[in-house]
Amino acid sequence: MTEVGVHEAKTHLSRLLQRVATGEEIVITRYGAPVGRLMPVEARGRRSFGHYRGSFTVPDDFDAPLPDEVLESFEG
Repeated sequence: MTEVGVHEAKTHLSRLLQRVATGEEIVITRYGAPVGRLMPVEARGRRSFGHYRGSFTVPDDFDAPLPDEVLESFEG
């Protein structure tokens, strides 16, 4: 893992990001102490719709008004 100072990170951010894109991790230091880390972002898979289809049903009264005692607990 490579360490670079804050000034160098600000000056050469584009170059550092190119290195990170290839999988390298870079620690940013201030006065020799680590303060941050540049690292690659994990690729996300594509989301598939309908994954939970059939595992639950929405009741017909899902949007019915709440009972008074429940509303009072929200309003205090």
